[in-house]
Amino acid sequence: MARLLRSLALLMGIVCAAIGVFHFALGIDSVPGEGSAGATVDSRERFYGALFLGYGLLWVWAARRSPISATGVRWLSGIFLLGGAGRLLSLAIHGPPQWFQVVLTGIEVVLPFVFFWLASADERANRSVASA
Repeated sequence: MARLLRSLALLMGIVCAAIGVFHFALGIDSVPGEGSAGATVDSRERFYGALFLGYGLLWVWAARRSPISATGVRWLSGIFLLGGAGRLLSLAIHGPPQWFQVVLTGIEVVLPFVFFWLASADERANRSVASA
């Protein structure tokens, strides 16, 4: 279980960091349909890109800990789930976005629960080893 958690956390970190760099570098050109949004939205997009890069690097840092902190994974997963909740709120208020954003919403709502489950399983396994 620890190996799967470590691999998925590392993958999550690398993907989030890459997405952050992509959005930071391209600004509004990184988001379908936002090409004419203007300087304010471009500034916001690049700011959020930097934050997402940092978020991804935190996942990489968490994946490299031994043992992996279940609490840290839960916090990072909860933040990701909160982002998915924000997308659901937007969907309820404004209707469906571009199709890829809908796919991302599904990932952002489901994946945190996979991490919650893996973190708990790994935590139980670490407790068993420590008490043996």
